Amino acid sequence: MDKIDLIRTACEELLSYGLWDHKTRFKRTVKKYIFRQPIAEEDLIFWPTGLLAVGLWHCRQEILARRGKETGSGVGNGENTGRETQDFLLQKIETALSVYFTRWIRKECPIYYLDDLLAGEVVLAICEEYEKDHAENGIVNEKNIAKYQSALVRLADYAFSYPTDETGSFPYRANQQNGHIFVDSAGLTCPFLYEYGRFYDIDESMELAVKQIANFVAYGTDAATGLPYHGYDVVTGNKYGIIGWGRSVGWLLRGMAGSMSTVYGLDRLKESFCNLLDAVLLWQRKDGYFSWQLQAMEGPADTSATAMICYALQEGIRMRTLQGEGYQAALAKGMHAIHKSTKNGRVYDCLGECEGFAQYPQRYGDYPWALGVALMLDEK
Repeated sequence: MDKIDLIRTACEELLSYGLWDHKTRFKRTVKKYIFRQPIAEEDLIFWPTGLLAVGLWHCRQEILARRGKETGSGVGNGENTGRETQDFLLQKIETALSVYFTRWIRKECPIYYLDDLLAGEVVLAICEEYEKDHAENGIVNEKNIAKYQSALVRLADYAFSYPTDETGSFPYRANQQNGHIFVDSAGLTCPFLYEYGRFYDIDESMELAVKQIANFVAYGTDAATGLPYHGYDVVTGNKYGIIGWGRSVGWLLRGMAGSMSTVYGLDRLKESFCNLLDAVLLWQRKDGYFSWQLQAMEGPADTSATAMICYALQEGIRMRTLQGEGYQAALAKGMHAIHKSTKNGRVYDCLGECEGFAQYPQRYGDYPWALGVALMLDEK
């Protein structure tokens, strides 16, 4: 998959998607200060752009790794054109990420939802890279690294102080006080929490991540199919939404894949991860896609679900948690499907934003939640 156009589009959308225009800003100001109505604040790092940031960071790491291999193999002057393209993409990615996070930091790092922890994965990666190598790049340097480190602490403190239910799970919107646990939270919060705990040697942070996933497997999974519901309430025992919504499967797999980078998480989650993927792959279509609801084989395909499942396959194979030609073949089929839906730097055939349990408007197009995850898929 050629990512050059995807990277260009992602850099543009990272800095524009979801921002209020002047008309929206005026209307919300009137509602807030004239009519005293509660309004949602403008979230500068909300989850769609968080996914784009994670995808762009992955591309940056790919480019740096490829450059290291070329240097080590003695690739010479004949590769200047490729090197120039790499330099251009690196600069573009780092500039976009710098503007994205600087804009948020200047607003004093407001954190409104659990969803914001997704962008925190990149803040953590930036701080980790600097603290390991003390090397400046197009994002951080000696003068501004303290601001990123401070932002990272705020993100971690937000997670550690967030309310939990009686089993230790995060209600998706704690202020609603309904006890609803959404599967989205696994993919939005757990990779950040686990990696934060790994790098700073905080077992409690890693355990908090693992607990979110283990609880969802225990309380939010359908016994017959092994697939997740969209959510549950541990007090009533009710499970909500539909079984096998494609993106819910993707969120859970993303949370698992991002919480197995050490033996601690691997021992706890490997079996559930493999079982879930085996259950999911039963529903891969002949064309390589996964449907918006996995069992709806004759329904619309969803590239966001397909990309998320492919990412889990990729990471499972990389960690050698998944072994066997079947997983490789499923990944290849899924990657081919994503490629078919990619045109002019955009990933189409993506289901629109979910509006709540069992509210999945059948709108399909190009959205950041397909593009961001597609960027996380390795080039072959």
